[in-house]
Amino acid sequence: MADPKLTAKEKSQIAYYTGRMCKQSLAEGADLSDWEKKIDRVLDGAREREQDGKK
Repeated sequence: MADPKLTAKEKSQIAYYTGRMCKQSLAEGADLSDWEKKIDRVLDGAREREQDGKK
């Protein structure tokens, strides 16, 4: 599935979450699944927004 076009807010959220993931990944035994879920939630919201706009 192709990623939707992102707004500036969504881009900044993904960049922030990715940065936090990188910082947390330096710790041994870090669980990054919570950050991945947050990024997925932003992408899901963008997909829904794009679908609503096309209808």
